[in-house]
Amino acid sequence: MSSTTLGLEESLLAYLRSHSLRDTDLLKRLREETAKLPFGGMQVSPEQGQFMNLLVGITGATRIVEIGTFTGYSSLSMALALPDSGKLVACDLSEDYTNTAKRYWQEAGVVDRIELKLGPALESLDALLDSGNAGSFDLAFIDADKTGYLGYYERCLKLLRNGGLILVDNVLWGGRVARPEVTDEDTIALREFND
Repeated sequence: MSSTTLGLEESLLAYLRSHSLRDTDLLKRLREETAKLPFGGMQVSPEQGQFMNLLVGITGATRIVEIGTFTGYSSLSMALALPDSGKLVACDLSEDYTNTAKRYWQEAGVVDRIELKLGPALESLDALLDSGNAGSFDLAFIDADKTGYLGYYERCLKLLRNGGLILVDNVLWGGRVARPEVTDEDTIALREFND
């Protein structure tokens, strides 16, 4: 996922958003604040956040694991659809970016539903598995370093219950995965993950 939807031209993207986006002031403010950051383009698009919110609702998910939280737009979108007793485990390396996330989680009233695990995601996922959480999650969202996707995916398969859902960001990588001349480390890792 990205800050735009599959490279749609601006007029079509504006049309899509004007006809389908159910936005809140809080989500809009978080997007705008994040967009000003040096890596602001890493944020999921508003329609993708809305789609994730919908998936949480229609699947009845109550336990979610997110790998790659950034400033919290995707976690906030999903946590808003969780029941009060729901839990989202957010894994990220950056205390700076997740401090932004925590402010918005607090303002949205979902901070009690989110458990932030700072540190390498593989270590956080292994700790979840070691503490008896295998098969206990309903949904996983992977959106972190692309070279780690295979490891994250394998652990999420163990963490998810039968019938659980895994969402994976950036698998098309702006079309780069289909261009053989593109050979950077992230693109190669995504090709291997997709294979």
